[in-house]
Amino acid sequence: MEKLDYLCAPWRSEYFGSKEEGCVFCRAAKSPENDDKNGVLFRAKFCFGIMNLYPYSPGAFMVIPYEHSDNIENLKPEIWQEMSKFVRIGVSVLKSQIGANGVNIGMNLGSAAGAGIAQHVHYHLVPRWSGDTNFITTIGCVRVNGVPFSNLYEKIKAGYKRYI
Repeated sequence: MEKLDYLCAPWRSEYFGSKEEGCVFCRAAKSPENDDKNGVLFRAKFCFGIMNLYPYSPGAFMVIPYEHSDNIENLKPEIWQEMSKFVRIGVSVLKSQIGANGVNIGMNLGSAAGAGIAQHVHYHLVPRWSGDTNFITTIGCVRVNGVPFSNLYEKIKAGYKRYI
């Protein structure tokens, strides 16, 4: 097995060193005045969209219910339906705005399933491209993000505005 190389990423210390108490999603939901700072893409009646600050793939974002819940079984049908509607729109946005060839959609329900924020359910939308950078993670043990966050945020946010 090949040895994993480590890259220095000092900006990540801001993330790990500044974790506030409580739910990050609830804080974002309750502070619309900070939407641009927080990367909020849209706000609907029961849910909102927010960019993933540390994405698996450039342009990845989440659709999150305002209601703080750790399982989907407790969400009211209208919340679930609205989330599904905005996930569907999100696929169109990722394809039209940033040229994604495909999109991975999913939820990690509970910490045992890999949820980084297990206490508040959320959908992930991860754009994918034919021949994208996954090989570098496998072969080179490196993750590549070659697009500035702010450009992707503005494109995806503009795409949602067209649909809403």
